[in-house]
Amino acid sequence: MNKLELMKTANEVRKGIVTAVHSAKSGHPGGSLSAADIFTYLYFEEMNIDPKEPKKADRDRFVLSKGHTAPGLYSALANRGYFPIEDLTTLRHVGSYLQGHPDMKHIPGVDMSSGSLGQGISAAVGMAIAAQISDEDYRVYTLLGDGEIQEGQVWEAAMLAGFRKLDNLVVIVDNNNLQIDGTITEVNSPYPIDQKFEAFNFHVITIDGNDFDQIAAAFAEARTVKGQPTAIVAKTVKGKGVSFMENQVGWHGSAPNDEQYAEAMKELEEAGEALCQM
Repeated sequence: MNKLELMKTANEVRKGIVTAVHSAKSGHPGGSLSAADIFTYLYFEEMNIDPKEPKKADRDRFVLSKGHTAPGLYSALANRGYFPIEDLTTLRHVGSYLQGHPDMKHIPGVDMSSGSLGQGISAAVGMAIAAQISDEDYRVYTLLGDGEIQEGQVWEAAMLAGFRKLDNLVVIVDNNNLQIDGTITEVNSPYPIDQKFEAFNFHVITIDGNDFDQIAAAFAEARTVKGQPTAIVAKTVKGKGVSFMENQVGWHGSAPNDEQYAEAMKELEEAGEALCQM
């Protein structure tokens, strides 16, 4: 995909996020929207995957360590063809396979159940070690929240990844600077994030995580790194794409009402139309 196609696709992913959370009347739109461009790049450009064969042995793996942003992952999977886009409206409904957090047993394309913050990166490190031991060449990607990296287990996993020189592992931190209780600097600052990962023997790349040129360059650079895992610190805007949600901590875990949903979708429709004119 070229940059314009990726931007159009990310806009569709954002529509799916807003639609799913509105339909559920609960969920986490802010961090799903901030990471929508990263989800889009991973599933439409970066990863070796096949929606028709979601369990193929040589596929690249993805672990959503910040599992509460499942609406973002689900929307990317649906738009990529893993399941019908219409099913996004069943998010968190009784009987739906689209639970509030990723479930590898019931959702096509989900490689790891997650939701307990801090644990997903450990699973990703395990997958990368498994590839190393069995001499397989698949790559493993995991997305963490910047509030999530306040968890100690994250750094235990990072220590092992650096020690094992897992150059098949890419850790992405969605650095939108907001968590459920406020800014990460007010709650428990993890800064400087880049220097912390460097101390654990990671190759670190810092980017604007809402800019496809920088996203593409970072993942291309990660593929050239040998003998080290890579950490991409992606500076993003929480709620990106919906003006009244952007940089507002209240949208971490709130669903839009009918009026807000209509306003958000109008903005995204207009953004999509503008992209079509480019």
